[in-house]
Amino acid sequence: MGDLEIRPAVAADVPAIVAMLADDALGADRESPDDLTPYLEALARIAGDPNQHLVVAVREGRTVGTLQLTVIPGLSRKGSTRSIVEGVRIHADERGSGLGTLLIEWAVDESRRQNCQLVQLTSDATRTDAHRFYERLGFEASHVGFKLQL
Repeated sequence: MGDLEIRPAVAADVPAIVAMLADDALGADRESPDDLTPYLEALARIAGDPNQHLVVAVREGRTVGTLQLTVIPGLSRKGSTRSIVEGVRIHADERGSGLGTLLIEWAVDESRRQNCQLVQLTSDATRTDAHRFYERLGFEASHVGFKLQL
């Protein structure tokens, strides 16, 4: 994979992260790359929470991937801690290169380091390629997810 660095995201990464979030049919309707203010405010909240890990994958000074890992202590499953993987995005030029696998492996390894007993994620029902990707990495489609837009 060459000189790849996975590190915490900083404000300078936000334009590239938002561009990746907006770079598909679903994201194009949800994201607003023209106004980075809410994203920078969100980054400040994320950075201030020790259970949040927003990371970027950087190659040759270019942000080429991102994901957010949230660690959640809980009572269920005998007091297990779990993690949630969100916002996984790979730059269009990097898709199919193995970068997504490296990012998810980072998330699983970090979850173990944080003493999580379970890693979970959701993927939009229309993202069938992503579903195959996650299943190939050992994730099981074990639940039906629900959302309530507020």
